Amino acid sequence: MTTVTWLGHASMAIETNNYRILVDPFIRDNPAAPVQEEELSADFILVSHGHGDHVGDTVSIAKRTDALVISNFEISNWLGSKGVRTHPQHIGGGFHHPFGYLKLTQALHGSALPDGSYGGNPAGFLLTTLEGKKIYLACDTGLFGDMRLIGEEGIELAVLPIGDNFTMGPADALKAVKLIKPRHVIPIHYNTWDLIAQDVQAWKAQVEAETSAQVHVLSPGQSLSLD
Repeated sequence: MTTVTWLGHASMAIETNNYRILVDPFIRDNPAAPVQEEELSADFILVSHGHGDHVGDTVSIAKRTDALVISNFEISNWLGSKGVRTHPQHIGGGFHHPFGYLKLTQALHGSALPDGSYGGNPAGFLLTTLEGKKIYLACDTGLFGDMRLIGEEGIELAVLPIGDNFTMGPADALKAVKLIKPRHVIPIHYNTWDLIAQDVQAWKAQVEAETSAQVHVLSPGQSLSLD
């Protein structure tokens, strides 16, 4: 079984085959975080891009837990210089990790690191669990047509931003669902601040009226289990 928990904003916790994976663990400065950073444990951490609300608390969590951080080459080098164990990948490249096969996908966004260092290209993640379920973590991105190719993989769950301003808004996120055709969708990256406030229940109703996807509106700390 794989369980996906929303930790507010764009932070996720995934448990699969007894491995604990954190995605973009932005906790300390996240007003929506349902836990304290010190409460989180991890075997692996995925960092999609360099912005502070995604790198977040990666360094402190990784040092405390000895988690392996997976990110692009540039961010991996930056984290490595801070004493963090890393595994670099890049867009289009996949690797068989103990928890499953992880491939980096493109994302339309920026990636400068908090200190202004070059963060390479932003990415999303396509995870194939050991049971063969495919989870697409779009991370921070605008809409792009090649989401259709990602959908051809047969996506069990798509985790999509809907907040607008910095990422896809509701209308483009609906188009993304139509391209990807996932069975399940979790919306993220909304309502953290007024700038990205959205009516998520209205979006859920529209997606479920126009597609076959089931939308799971989670409160921070709530989980979805994929049997």
